[in-house]
Amino acid sequence: MKTIGVVTGSRADYGIYRPVLRHILSSPDLQLRLIVCGMHLSPAYGLTVRDIEADGFTIAARLPTLCDDDSPEGIGKSMGQGVTAFSEEFGRVRPDILLLLGDRYEMFAAAIAALPYAMPLAHIHGGELTEGLIDDAIRHSLTKMCHLHFVATEEYRRRVIQLGEAPDRVFTVGAPAIDLMSQLERLDRAALSARLGISLDTPPLLVTHHPLTLAAEQADAEVGVLLDALETFDQPIIITYPNADTRASRIIERIGRFAAGRANVVFTESLGSQAYFSVMAIAGAMVGNSSSGIIEAASFRLPVVNIGDRQRGRVAGGNVIHVPADAETIREAIRKALSPEFRESLADQVNPYGRGTAAPRIVEVLRSVSLGQELVMKRFHDLEACG
Repeated sequence: MKTIGVVTGSRADYGIYRPVLRHILSSPDLQLRLIVCGMHLSPAYGLTVRDIEADGFTIAARLPTLCDDDSPEGIGKSMGQGVTAFSEEFGRVRPDILLLLGDRYEMFAAAIAALPYAMPLAHIHGGELTEGLIDDAIRHSLTKMCHLHFVATEEYRRRVIQLGEAPDRVFTVGAPAIDLMSQLERLDRAALSARLGISLDTPPLLVTHHPLTLAAEQADAEVGVLLDALETFDQPIIITYPNADTRASRIIERIGRFAAGRANVVFTESLGSQAYFSVMAIAGAMVGNSSSGIIEAASFRLPVVNIGDRQRGRVAGGNVIHVPADAETIREAIRKALSPEFRESLADQVNPYGRGTAAPRIVEVLRSVSLGQELVMKRFHDLEACG
């Protein structure tokens, strides 16, 4: 029986992992070892470890990796603390394969800690671009440290191979979050309204805005123009917390002040996957710079106003309107997104990130791959010379 270690550090990656975790648990020859860290264990970000417990997953280890400081120094300390915590954990129990997702620094810390153990690493969502973030460097570094790659599109597969990874180790599976959306029972409008304490008779705006980590000093200005733009709109506005990135506390403070005096605004630490997807299903538009606006929203044919450079470089569907961080431009884009004509133009849209079959394909590879030196001994795959 193979033990699959899975690292989760935030509500965002946990929501993506959930269908994969279910498939691991249902495989008689696989054993799940779930390692929880980062934002999950922080009261400031909603103690989302409780969502994992409520879903019935057994938590094998809880590793405190998040410093109470979102300055560049604090983020660096969190990374170092994470390397130490994961190193100690792997000294106690070493999974046969460690599964990582995306591009956050807690995933990077886990991979660094695994290297001296010659542990096979598998990575979900490699090959993507987010040119406004340190995450871009982390994601591509993870690609070079990992031995199996589960990518969301053919374009991303080509990029991982371009980074020197062997083609037979790179699997185009789609985005696991799409699997989850088809499995969750959605809350109806009345249930959402009762939970959030706000009327949802008018389709709301769903807003998630994260720091731009390659230009963290712009975080305050960028959220400022977003809030200026939102002041124009009377419909309900549901805003979720940003990730625990550089200067996130400043974004939380600004949005908190904005929401405090407005009866039509809800600012929440975490909606949870069920409520989040349920809101996406009834929203008029999504606004901000979250990857969920690029990946998941297309399955709902939900118009998205994507602000700034945070997601620049990602494959996006026709539902996404890209705008700079300018208040008037954002206002005009939201008006366009809310128009019946724009919504109708999305009727035949197909999500470029797949149709909900990623999890079983990922788990089948984990089940069938042979362990041993052949897996961890990587060779650089050279592309044919051009010209």
